[in-house]
Amino acid sequence: MHALLAAIAIQAQHERADNCALRAENDKIRCENIAIREALRNVICPSCGGPPVTEDSYFDEQKLRMENAQLKEELDRVSSIAAKYIGRPISQLPPVQHIPISSLDLSMGSFGGQGISGPSLDLDLLPGSSSTLPSLPPFQPACLSDMDKSLMTDIANTAMDELLRLLQTNDPLWMKSPTDGRDVLDLESYERIFPRGNANLKNPHVRIEASRDSCVVIMNGLALVDMFMDSNKWVELFPTIVSMARTLEEISSGMIGSHSGSLQLMYEELQVLSPLVPTREFCFLRFCQQIEQGSWAIVDISYDISRDNQFASQYRSHRLPSGCLIQDMPNGYSKVTWVEHVEIEDKAPTHRLYRDLIHSGLAFGAQRWLATLKRMCERFACLMVTGTSTTRDLGGVIPSPDGKRSMMKLAQRMVNNFCSSISTSNGHRWTTLSGLNEVGVRVTVHKSTDPGQPNGVVLSAATTIWLPISPQNVFNFFKDERTRPQWDVLSNGNAVQEVAHIANGSHPGNCISVLRALNNSQNNMLILQESCMDSSGSVIVYCPVDLPAINIAMSGEDPSYIPLLPSGFTISPDGRAEQGDGASTSSSTHGHGRSGGSLITVAFQILVSSLPSAKLNLESVTTVNNLIGTTVQQIKAALNCPSS
Repeated sequence: MHALLAAIAIQAQHERADNCALRAENDKIRCENIAIREALRNVICPSCGGPPVTEDSYFDEQKLRMENAQLKEELDRVSSIAAKYIGRPISQLPPVQHIPISSLDLSMGSFGGQGISGPSLDLDLLPGSSSTLPSLPPFQPACLSDMDKSLMTDIANTAMDELLRLLQTNDPLWMKSPTDGRDVLDLESYERIFPRGNANLKNPHVRIEASRDSCVVIMNGLALVDMFMDSNKWVELFPTIVSMARTLEEISSGMIGSHSGSLQLMYEELQVLSPLVPTREFCFLRFCQQIEQGSWAIVDISYDISRDNQFASQYRSHRLPSGCLIQDMPNGYSKVTWVEHVEIEDKAPTHRLYRDLIHSGLAFGAQRWLATLKRMCERFACLMVTGTSTTRDLGGVIPSPDGKRSMMKLAQRMVNNFCSSISTSNGHRWTTLSGLNEVGVRVTVHKSTDPGQPNGVVLSAATTIWLPISPQNVFNFFKDERTRPQWDVLSNGNAVQEVAHIANGSHPGNCISVLRALNNSQNNMLILQESCMDSSGSVIVYCPVDLPAINIAMSGEDPSYIPLLPSGFTISPDGRAEQGDGASTSSSTHGHGRSGGSLITVAFQILVSSLPSAKLNLESVTTVNNLIGTTVQQIKAALNCPSS
């Protein structure tokens, strides 16, 4: 008996020693963490002399906290075992503070919702999902030699000569499309006049898309040239087409004040606003030349960067000499003639819903570029108007022109965010959920750290459907306040009232609205909405914003830090031309007037959790799937379309 008690005492003594060792190790780790944090606060970046940018520092801190919690739990377990042997409790560390792991919060922007419990799923378990927002390609071209720059200059000059001939020549290079009267390239004449001997032309998977169009826009020529030659402004000018762009190298800066002679190596990705259509990537030279006073030509020509570095060429798209001629007109207007000419290698079949639209050349053709340019120029013109002629303020809530401009900037950021959220851009990959239809709902997740978005993990979900209704009628349905309760499932069927209206262009549907839900308990919640339409398609984007944030924008203050998580719809023609004489050549006849139906992409963004360490709730993904499914069914029922 005495031997047994002695053994127990010795074992308890060993347990106490182990306990003390673990406690000391935990204290050591805590001290090391504190020292590391202090060192990180004082570290200096050798490149810029400032603090380093560490976007994952927050996640590293969470990981350390979880490791500390595990050590404390292990210490508690050992202490409880030792207590069994000595018959009394052992002094312990303070209770372990567990890191809360929340389930999916079905909040859209600021709309609150109840979390749904259920089995959790790591973000990485969604195949193809991205843990971060899409980023630009990581490569950087090697330093260019004088010989490289001379070669680029020769290529750009040759491309400029070809573009000018394409812009200024009709027969035999251009012919009228028999379906809609567009200018399309006569490939036989082109190959005879500009022989290239390119082996790609013999590739059965390579298609040629070439079109030309012209229009008058409300912006002077030099301002247009300035936006075209700046990659950031280029994205801002075409948010629904250009998903990202970067100037890789400036070969020549050109003349100050006119950009004549400016030559740049650029990268861009072009998109159709649907997760069913992959983006088109281009690496190209952009060259600007002033032809005469008040007239500029800008040409793009693909350039193989793999010759300048170890980067393996991955582009399936090749831009032949394309671009535009910009001519100043009186009263600040410009005439723009646009040529779009690309080779596309279809390594994967085009989705059947978009086959007609893409293969007809409408999805990325000159008409779409000019329709978007004309609409955006009108938007910029409305932004510069200082009076109140473009504003219908029903509640007296927009007190000044500065308030109007701030609201327009906030809405533009909302649209840009929405377009980015449904892009298939590099690094933004989608996973298909079955159940809605043969297309399914596509979902992706990313960590949001931008100042203009809620901080945390965001789930994007989208699906595309076809309806046998013209895009104009579909747009009118979504735009009408009276029909909103028929499709807006997040407003619980409540009617809405427009309290402010800012016109964005000549089309009455191009506007920014501030909507208030009636009979809603959340009286401090408003809906910011922008709708835009042109001959190539339309977009309706909306986002709940609380009253204090709206007041910040309406007072004229900087709205850059107002968090937005927009959802909405994109509407485009299906590309199926109606039978007709095809005699019209006006751009206004393209798009809506020629289509037999509409392609509608329904997209939602939802804040999963404010903690980047959270799990994506599997049951909640199903809920989002059902949410989109319900929306689609309600849209079809309201428009008297078959539900299957």
